[in-house]
Amino acid sequence: MTPKLLKSTLLTIIFTLLIHFSFAQSNYFKWSGGIGAGPNFSRTDVKKGNWGHTAYGELNFHFTPFVTLGLEAQYGLVQGGNIRTDTHNRQFANKYTTIGANFKFMLGEVIDFESSKFLDNIKGVYAGIGVGVINNNITDIVRFKPPWAAYDPGFGPFPGQDKTRNIWVPISIGYNYFLYDGYGYIRYAINLNLQSNFTFGEGLDGYDDPAAKFKNYDPDTYNSYTIGFKYFFGNVRTYHKTL
Repeated sequence: MTPKLLKSTLLTIIFTLLIHFSFAQSNYFKWSGGIGAGPNFSRTDVKKGNWGHTAYGELNFHFTPFVTLGLEAQYGLVQGGNIRTDTHNRQFANKYTTIGANFKFMLGEVIDFESSKFLDNIKGVYAGIGVGVINNNITDIVRFKPPWAAYDPGFGPFPGQDKTRNIWVPISIGYNYFLYDGYGYIRYAINLNLQSNFTFGEGLDGYDDPAAKFKNYDPDTYNSYTIGFKYFFGNVRTYHKTL
C-alpha cells in the first residue's frame, strides 16, 4: 500500500468514527422541576385506613438523563378509622407537610434502548428512595370514646400529640414518559408515581398507645398514587447515547 493510499484510508476511518461518535450521543438538560397530585391511602394504628390526597413539588439535578438527586415537598391529608365502625371508635385526620431528598435511578441508564422500540418506551421506568421530615398536624381525632360506644363508653383519653415531627422515608417506583422539543431535546415528561411513605414515630395518626395493648409494631405509612408533569431546563450536558 502506497503512503498516499494508507494516509487516505486512515483519514477515512477516523472521519467515519468521528461521524459515528457524533451521532451516538446527544445533549440533555441538567435540571428538572415538577408538580403533581393524586390520592393516598393510610396504614396506621387504627384498624382500617382511608383515602386522602397528596400534592407535591420537586426539583431534580440530573447526573445523567436517568440518574437524579432531588428535593421533594408534599402537602396533603392522611386520614383513617371511623368513629362508628372502628373497634375502639377511633378516627383521625392529619393535614401534613413533608420535605426531603431523594435518589432515583431509571432503566435507561443500563439498557440498550437505542436497539429496540420497546426498550426505548420503558427507559423512563425508575425506582427511588429518600429521607426527610414529615410535619404532622392532626386536625380531627377521637381522644375519648363516645357515650354510645359498645365497649368502655367514655374511655379516654387515647394518648398522643396533635403536632409532631417524624423521620419520613419515601420509597417509589414510577414511569416518566418523555416529550421532546423542536430541537430534539427531552424538554417535558408525564410522570406516574407509586410511593410508599414510611414514618418513624407515632405522629401520623396522632395515637401513641402502649404496644402491649394495641399490638403496634409497624411504622405508620401512607401510599400515594400521583400523576405529574416535569419540565427540563438549565445548562446542557452531553450523554453517550442518542436520546
